[in-house]
Amino acid sequence: MSPDAPPEPNLDPDDWDAFRRAGHRALDDMIEHLATVRDRKVWQAATPDALSHFRRSLPTAPQSLEQTLAQFDTFIKPYDNGNDHPMFMGWVHGAGTPVGMIAEMLAAGLNANCGGRNHIGIAVERQIAAWASQIFGFPDNASGLFVTGTSVANLVAMLVARNAVLGDQVRQNGLRHDRQLTAYASVEAHGCIAKATEIAGIGSRHLRAINVDTNGAMRMDDLADAIREDRANGRQPFLVVGTAGTVNTGAIDDLGALADLCRSEQLWFHVDGAFGALCALAPALRPLITGIERADSVAFDFHKWAHVPYDAGFALVRDPAAHLRTFGSSATYLNRAESGLAAGDVWPCDLGPDLSRGFRALKTWFTFCVFGADKIGACIAHTCDLAKLLARRISDSDLFEVSAPVTLNIVCLSLKQGGRDRLNERIVRDLHDRGLAAPSTTVIAGRTVIRAAIVNHRTTADDIEAFVAMLHTSATRMLAENAALVAAPA
Repeated sequence: MSPDAPPEPNLDPDDWDAFRRAGHRALDDMIEHLATVRDRKVWQAATPDALSHFRRSLPTAPQSLEQTLAQFDTFIKPYDNGNDHPMFMGWVHGAGTPVGMIAEMLAAGLNANCGGRNHIGIAVERQIAAWASQIFGFPDNASGLFVTGTSVANLVAMLVARNAVLGDQVRQNGLRHDRQLTAYASVEAHGCIAKATEIAGIGSRHLRAINVDTNGAMRMDDLADAIREDRANGRQPFLVVGTAGTVNTGAIDDLGALADLCRSEQLWFHVDGAFGALCALAPALRPLITGIERADSVAFDFHKWAHVPYDAGFALVRDPAAHLRTFGSSATYLNRAESGLAAGDVWPCDLGPDLSRGFRALKTWFTFCVFGADKIGACIAHTCDLAKLLARRISDSDLFEVSAPVTLNIVCLSLKQGGRDRLNERIVRDLHDRGLAAPSTTVIAGRTVIRAAIVNHRTTADDIEAFVAMLHTSATRMLAENAALVAAPA
């Protein structure tokens, strides 16, 4: 290169030592952020200044890493979702761990594309699939795939089930068949199941929403009737989705009974176990999901109860050949070689829609290696114990009542007094706005209730007692300030 030529551009640091110092400070700051999580509000709204910072034009000139880290500290870090905090109880969100944070950093450093090729990232993902098979009692050769979350994992499973009943030609010909496919899930099933039927070309009109019993589990008699009716009307039932941990209350369908019915009716049995499937890690809870070992497929999230950093969803399929037939591709740029970087037989891109994929398996591998399955299971069981404690405290309350059976870690509760729907909402907003706790609301039997999902491994019994006190303090003030609502009929 001519000495007068400008330097060739690249994106590495000009000064590696300065970068190293800035990187170490950033890591130390994030470790301190996690170590002091209790010292902060659970959540706070982003300020107008912070929001305006993200309405700027595209930067064309560089700025230093130190400047960018300072902007992160000022405009991003204080206004995150809050699910790392022990008083975050609004939704079933994992809390993450410092170990997972380190693993995510290492994965970013390697920057491996885990869609395929002959590299160690593929072996790590296969290791997690084998561990998942062991957790759920699946065959050793079951097929597994990391995806963003259970919503996509449910879609993957539905596509495998669709192809299993219609044959491989559906990939080329589309849904050209004489009989309309129908699927079945409870009325409490997650909305992503209906969305999956739409994406799969089946249509949400053809997803039968089956009633639930008083515990929130799918009614087997209603399911059998719906299947019988569809067959009589010339439709083709093909899939039953059992839920292991409903969003609203944590209810679990009778997976053993569903497995029996699917076997007798020759239907694909899929379990949406977004968080509840990991009950398998806790011996005291494992009986609640008996029958999951007989499923054809399971979808779940490592980033919920196992606290792997987002995102780390997983689809596990009993029949690896059926999984491969659904997504395998013969594109020339994916040809396999006998050796070298293009070696291998089945790559992850053969098992799902993505070719470009991050190294999600690494942070999951780190989590299980550092903590062990037993400790993760103990944390899962502990959150369920805390939910029972909360339910007892609410049952003893003069102001509140429990609104639904407590199966796992979710407690739904409500004010007893008049106007309670709107007051329940105001109590939740009050706790959010003051940054004290973050429950949510949902609707049970047509009424708006407060929902506390206890997922965080950092949450303690003292936190539950504090949460109950917060509820009572907020409720007392709301009742005093909203006398007209209190006087209204319940």
